[in-house]
Formats: sequence, C-alpha cells, structure tokens
Amino acid sequence: MHWLRCHKMIVGFGFVLLLLGLTAAPPAAAGPSGVAGPSVAGSGSSGAAVPEGARVGESGAGPNAVTFKGRAFDTCRAPSADTMRRWRASPYRAVGVYFGGRGRACRSQPHLSHGWMRTVQGQGWRVLPLYVGSQSTCVLSRHKKNVRIGRHPWNQGTAEARDAVQRATALGIRPGSPLFLDMEAYAYWNEKCGRSTLLFVRGWDREVSRQGYLPGFYSSAESGVRHMERSRRAGVPDLPKVVWFARWGVKNGLHSEPVLRKNAWMPARRIHQYAGNVRERHGGRTLLIDRNLMHAPVARIG
Repeated sequence: MHWLRCHKMIVGFGFVLLLLGLTAAPPAAAGPSGVAGPSVAGSGSSGAAVPEGARVGESGAGPNAVTFKGRAFDTCRAPSADTMRRWRASPYRAVGVYFGGRGRACRSQPHLSHGWMRTVQGQGWRVLPLYVGSQSTCVLSRHKKNVRIGRHPWNQGTAEARDAVQRATALGIRPGSPLFLDMEAYAYWNEKCGRSTLLFVRGWDREVSRQGYLPGFYSSAESGVRHMERSRRAGVPDLPKVVWFARWGVKNGLHSEPVLRKNAWMPARRIHQYAGNVRERHGGRTLLIDRNLMHAPVARIG
C-alpha cells in the first residue's frame, strides 16, 4: 500500500514535468508554439449530401461539421456494399472505416473506394474514417511494436497527417470531416515516451486542421484518452477536436466516462466504444465488430 502511494506520487510528478516540457516549442519547421491549431477551413458550398438524421454545425468542432447521434460499429475490413445494405436491418447507422496508416491491421481493403463511400452514404450510413498510423514507442500491443514512432515525432506526425488527408481526399471525404488517429494503448506515464507520443499527435492534429479537416483521436480510456485529457487540463495546444474512447464491459454512455471532465470534448464530440470483437448477424450476414455509441461529427462525402 505504501509502495503504491509512493508510486502514484512519482508518476504524478513525472507527468507534471512531462507537460512542462510539452508546452515548449515544437520543431521550428512546425510553426510557432503556444498557438492553438488554425480554425477548420469551411466547405459550406461543397454540395455534399447530409445523411438522414445528421445535423450540421452543432458540434463546436467547426461550423460545417455534420454530426450524428446514435449507434455505430467498426470492423477491420470494410464490408461489401451489399453487406452494408443488408445491415440496414441492424440498430447501427454509422460505420468506422480503416482507410489508411502503416499500422492498419487489415491493409487489404478490396471494397473501399470513392464509389463504396457514395453507395453506403446513399444507403443511409454515416462514415467514421480511422487512420492507424505510427504507434507510441511504449505501445503495449506486441503486434504494433514494429510501427513505432521514430526520432522526430512532430515531423513524422505532420507527414502522416498529409498522407491521411491525401487518402481521405481520394475516397471523396471532404474538408470539414473528422479523421481519427488510432493510437493503441501505451504507457503514457513514461516521461520520454509520453512526450514523443504527444508531439506526434499534436503534429498530426495541426496538419489535419491546417488542411481543413477535424483531427479526431481514438484510444483506450485509461491510456491515450487519459493522456489527452490531462494535457487538455494543462493547456497543451493542438489537441484532438473529437475523442473516441474505448472502455469495454460497461454500460454504453457518452457522459459517464470517469477520465473525462463533464465539459471535455463537448458538445457532440464524443464516441464510446463499449464492446469489442463481438459477432453479430443482420440481414443474413455475420460480421466481427466493435460496438459504439456516438454523438460526434461524421464524414462529408462528395
């Protein structure tokens, strides 16, 4: 018990030192420090269709954000358009799509294309684009250790953000859409690792914002999301605009997450992944999915 109390004190002190270091200037090439990322460029005249039930401009993340409140699922490989049509019999109305990143598990995405995006939108689906880029140097999953962040995290985050925007554009995902950086669980309390991971995330966020998209962030509630929340409280700039937290085995809910303050990422900027790796069958088709509850921006597809 005494050891645990001392351990917590050391971790807490180390995190304070970490945040003090993180408010220092990023690499010169990244631009001035201490200034929040630029406002999201508008796309009000894009002509992109607004999905049924979605709302525009209520999220606080940008004046042109299209938001959706309801249930969503994500699965490693984008299903065929026919499967998506059949899954309209399910309670889900939004789907998470892994559209890029060197850490993506299902690199083969035979169905994913601009045509697929327009088809599923026409079926009434909302899309949540997920990018699995480089992972923290202290990532816990052994399957992600081969794609860890390198020696220049800010520049690497910026470069991968450019790749994310390029891939999103090719799929018809318009500015004003969220792009979610998937950062699997990591030991954020490790000072050196926490610093490099946050620099990578901030570099990614700033570049995504600069190009007119909304930087989102997916991670476990007790790891990456706790890290982002502590950084937010400390006033660290260039943080995600939308947060997608994974906490399995609890009642689904957007406002009861213990690591987030009530006013954090509000309004309409939260997604809760409350169950994972479950099989569901709808319309005669079975998929292995994660279950989510959301009130957050979705992709604008044109």
